[in-house]
Amino acid sequence: MAADSPRVDGFLGGRLRIAQPVAGYRAGADAVMLAAACPAAQGDEVLELGCGAGVALLCLGWRVQGLSLTGLELQQGYAELARRNAEANGIEAEILEGDLTRMPAPLRPRSFDHVIANPPYFSSGTIAPEFGRGTARHEDTPLSLWIDAGLRRLRPGGWFTLIHRAERLGEILAAFGTRAGEITILPVSARIGRDAGRVIVLARKEAKTPARLLFPFVMHEKPSHLTDAEDLTPAARAVLSQGAPLNLRDR
Repeated sequence: MAADSPRVDGFLGGRLRIAQPVAGYRAGADAVMLAAACPAAQGDEVLELGCGAGVALLCLGWRVQGLSLTGLELQQGYAELARRNAEANGIEAEILEGDLTRMPAPLRPRSFDHVIANPPYFSSGTIAPEFGRGTARHEDTPLSLWIDAGLRRLRPGGWFTLIHRAERLGEILAAFGTRAGEITILPVSARIGRDAGRVIVLARKEAKTPARLLFPFVMHEKPSHLTDAEDLTPAARAVLSQGAPLNLRDR
């Protein structure tokens, strides 16, 4: 991925301008939804595992003022973009390069109030030929290790927020095991009547409260995509265009 040849995409209705690679992996709605689901409050410390060009981290930093933001990114080019994007949008963030399975030395003694993650979705199938896109989308590190790394960096009582494919929910819950509770699951469906394609999972380290399965969040109003016109539901438009929170704990 050539960090010096990006395109600039608008997020949150153009409130954020994020440089992303032309040919590589580009974050989209999932990153914005992840940021909206994180229940961070002013003064909290947040770590994103696999921050890419910084979309989720910066969306969260735009919505909640006064956060201490840290991103960990495996690929140097994306880490460089994340630093440039933070500076360009006036949001302070520390971006570190490294592998979450061999946590960089600066992160090992630290703990956080929140960890967020949008791990690669595909554990099998054809890998994208462009290296950056292939690495971001194809699971080389097992999902269970992403969750283990995040839990290790959380303070007791801290929150882990994760978005992934709905079919991986069983693996996600198994990976949390008894190390987290108060788990809230939000299925995300493209349209009314469709199976959920994504799940957002919010879990609290060392909590014992039973899990909750919420009513699905629907992204689009119409039963099918008939024209090029936007057909987001009002709730999806509020999150994607206006930076509204999802407030999973209050649903």
